[in-house]
Amino acid sequence: MAVAAILTIGNELVSGDVPNSNGAWLAQRLAPLGVAVRLIAALPDEIEAIAEFVRREAPLVDFLIATGGLGGTPDDITREAIAYAFAVEQEEVPELAADLRSRFTGDPEYAAAWARLPAGSRPLPNPLGGAPGFALGNVYVMPGLPSEMEAMFDAIAEEFRRDAPIASWRRLYRTRESVIAPLLAEAGARWPAVLIGSYPAFPLDGPQVEVVVKASDAAALAAASAWLDSAIEERGTR
Repeated sequence: MAVAAILTIGNELVSGDVPNSNGAWLAQRLAPLGVAVRLIAALPDEIEAIAEFVRREAPLVDFLIATGGLGGTPDDITREAIAYAFAVEQEEVPELAADLRSRFTGDPEYAAAWARLPAGSRPLPNPLGGAPGFALGNVYVMPGLPSEMEAMFDAIAEEFRRDAPIASWRRLYRTRESVIAPLLAEAGARWPAVLIGSYPAFPLDGPQVEVVVKASDAAALAAASAWLDSAIEERGTR
């Protein structure tokens, strides 16, 4: 199974000024492509911190996807940080710079700066905006604005596809987590290739737990979810 790490970049994210939705969206989109996410992180706009993360995590995964910091304001330093992580210079991509200048005639040089990518990068078109993304090695860098990031990811989604998609089964039970915890543990021991999660809530009409089972092995997913459903119903709720 392929694995990925997701890095969301921006002072506004770590301060809580802007909701950090990109990590969850990417994880949900990667699972059907057969890619499991092992880490979602948020970092401020700091070159050293971003570069250190990329150097440490990129060798551990098949894909590292970073979002944010591709605009033209002083805190948009992701291009510089990735170049620093790979120990390469930034170079203007001539055809990309020319396209940006032609599209942003009000301030063409401001837009052309977005074409200064780490040497060796492959530009990723931005269908809904200006600043392009890029890929270097197994690191994919996309805009932080969710609409632009989502459109860019969807345009290249097949690059991430692996043979076995990660499917899921979920059901809501009117019970407490403590009642079914032994059953969740037993199911995990019986089917070690299956990931089992339980998410409690406490609405006014009584406690409930959503049980989620995920796996890239369809047979294991079916067996584990069927056993769990039967076992939880047999134990009953209280």
